[in-house]
Amino acid sequence: MHLLVVEDEDTIAEPLVEGLRAEGFDVTRVATGEAALAAPPVDLVLLDVRLPGIDGFAVCRELRARSDVPIIMLTAKGEEIDRVVGLELGADDYVVKPFGLRELVARIRAVTRRMSGRHETRETLVVGALEVDVPARRAMLDGRELQLTLKEFDLLALLAAEPGVVVDRQRILREVWDTTWYGSSKTVDVHVAALRKKLGDPTLIETVRGVGLRLRA
Repeated sequence: MHLLVVEDEDTIAEPLVEGLRAEGFDVTRVATGEAALAAPPVDLVLLDVRLPGIDGFAVCRELRARSDVPIIMLTAKGEEIDRVVGLELGADDYVVKPFGLRELVARIRAVTRRMSGRHETRETLVVGALEVDVPARRAMLDGRELQLTLKEFDLLALLAAEPGVVVDRQRILREVWDTTWYGSSKTVDVHVAALRKKLGDPTLIETVRGVGLRLRA
């Protein structure tokens, strides 16, 4: 598995690269956002937020526009809003420095498993006028294709798999973001609001107060 480490601080990058290689990963390291965007395709990106020139958020946005490569953001920032921004831009996970190598490797493997499961799924979900083609990662409503981000699609697919059933927020965070961070569900609210707007009918996704969400059957 080939990883791209985007980290400008040598004191962090060098032991990180060494540790990841010891775990069996092929690793390429770059120190700037510009170099990250110019790098050849890899299997997963470890992306620092604070970079000279183009910052990590901008790099994440550009990478996500190009492909669905898994992205784990690395940052010393622990503020909730930074996590929300990173996830909203399409990051698959968010690790706050300092972190242990074991934790990071576990996160890499968890994100990789989820991506593998996505590609192995073979089904189209139909709920009324909504069709969610999971393997093709396309969603259609009344014959019109919806332009969804990676996380918006995953959230819609999760709800469409069980129409009429309430899916609790912990499960949404676990299955869509593959995280056990339950400190806030603001990132869920952000994506739900965006989905409702794109669906054109806010009542299609119902909020069950204190529990979770359901797609109207």
